Amino acid sequence: MDPVRTFAIARKEAIQLRRDRRSMLLAFVLPLLLLVFFGYAITLDVDELRLAVLDQDRSAASRHLIERLQAGNYFVLVRTLASYPQVDRALVTGDAAAVLIVPPGFSAGLSAGKTSPVQLLVDGSDANTATIALGYADAIVAAHAADAMPSRSTNVVDPPSAIGAPLDVRTRIWYNPELESRNMIVPGLIAVVMAIIAALLTALTIAREWERGTMEQLASTPVGRAEVVLGKLIPYAVIGAIDVALTVIAGVVVFDVPLRGNLLLLAVLTLLFLAGALGFGLFLSAALRSQLLATQAAIMSTFLPAVLLSGFLYDIASMPVAVRAFTFLVPARYFVTVTRGIFLKDVGLTVLWPEALAMLVFATVGLGLAARVFRKQVA
Repeated sequence: MDPVRTFAIARKEAIQLRRDRRSMLLAFVLPLLLLVFFGYAITLDVDELRLAVLDQDRSAASRHLIERLQAGNYFVLVRTLASYPQVDRALVTGDAAAVLIVPPGFSAGLSAGKTSPVQLLVDGSDANTATIALGYADAIVAAHAADAMPSRSTNVVDPPSAIGAPLDVRTRIWYNPELESRNMIVPGLIAVVMAIIAALLTALTIAREWERGTMEQLASTPVGRAEVVLGKLIPYAVIGAIDVALTVIAGVVVFDVPLRGNLLLLAVLTLLFLAGALGFGLFLSAALRSQLLATQAAIMSTFLPAVLLSGFLYDIASMPVAVRAFTFLVPARYFVTVTRGIFLKDVGLTVLWPEALAMLVFATVGLGLAARVFRKQVA
């Protein structure tokens, strides 16, 4: 393989790309637009849930509980109900996402040191919101009950072992202590966006040569298949690296996502991922020879798997066995792990080497398939 001919093809592709405003728009503007749009649109945080209350106790303790539910910004009181039939209507009409029912005797039970049950009805039509709302409410009610219960006297004669010391559980959350969903979404979103954009960019290259009739000129040159593939890949690899740099900066500056890891390691693994994604796009372009078909194939084979099967939104461990096995064929799965690990956990190659090895395999296979399928024969 002659490096002079390879870089000549790269220069030709760069000039052609510079003159194609639509491709330049796709290359530089679309990744940032997708990152900003989905970064703001996709959130797993649940706050300001609409809460209706049926207070049948009407005591200072019940009012304190209601105030405590609103204090954390998780619930917003929108209605105060007068009777039980109004509970169903509030949930059916969507006026409230949850209804708190405080039964009579709630305050008396707390004062007597007994368990005082309360009922929280949650609209389960959105299962994710309902689960999170129940978790919030359980924690708030448990804390309120612990504060409201009268202190128990202990017998000073008994040793601590006989009394049974209470269990002191202190939980801490590492890597994302604020539990901000954007800290998880944005690094994964960088991987998903680049998986889609990289394949789309190169899916048009060789197909464009066939549709514009310039393949005849390329076929008359002495360049080999590998030289054409690598020459066409180099400009897009540079563009992809710039796109990743821009999206990383946007993630840190716009979304305030912490970047705790090694930038050099992120750059190296990014180039490895881009090589595989760009090679796959070149393979589609060479195999289909149609810009329309190549674009559609690139979208179908990258967008849905990257969003659904990469661990970006859904935990892979909770998927069925057959689907989990299929996720190993999704390159975005490995890059999502890389971006989140470097952004949030400051992990190195000692942890990420399986992902690096998998992306190396995909890059080799993608570029190999592109070189094998590409043919210079016009007929």
